[in-house]
Amino acid sequence: MMKLIRRPQVGVMALAAILTASLIATPTVAAQEQTINAFAIYEGEGKVYMTGENKGTFVGAIVGQFFVESKYGPLHAGRIVCPGTMQLNLKNGKQAGSGQCTITAKDGGAQAFAVWSCRGVHLVGCDGKMMLTGGTGRAAGISGSGPITVRTFARGLAKSSSDKDSVITFGRGILMLRGFKFKRPSR
Repeated sequence: MMKLIRRPQVGVMALAAILTASLIATPTVAAQEQTINAFAIYEGEGKVYMTGENKGTFVGAIVGQFFVESKYGPLHAGRIVCPGTMQLNLKNGKQAGSGQCTITAKDGGAQAFAVWSCRGVHLVGCDGKMMLTGGTGRAAGISGSGPITVRTFARGLAKSSSDKDSVITFGRGILMLRGFKFKRPSR
């Protein structure tokens, strides 16, 4: 006789709750903190402006698909868009940046908003912190924070023909959230 194995969807969906805000309806319960690992594979584009001697400022955004890790492997949870700026020291390679993110659930029923900041080395990446600032739909009232790591693995530069004061930069990479803690308000 064939045995039907049912996956525990509640646990999987609870993981997907980060930033896409739990894709299941839950009964009224006290808010509980959860910890997850998530990542996004992104493409980014922006401009670098010279803003001082050996200093540049990157202004742009990264956009990608957002995944939450589960015991079944990565689960596609939605899309992430993160505009931001990065201050670059072109002499010693140090960089520091900050910005905001919007994570939209793949069904469109929730959005979560976050701010981030990081420090690192130009052409390597940066490490810092992301903090949830709220949400809409099923993500209304979400809060939390955790470490963020951003690594770009492919990049290019092009001189802008219309803007002589900047260089267009584009790249692909990975944004990782490891040990990210969050909670939703009681429902």
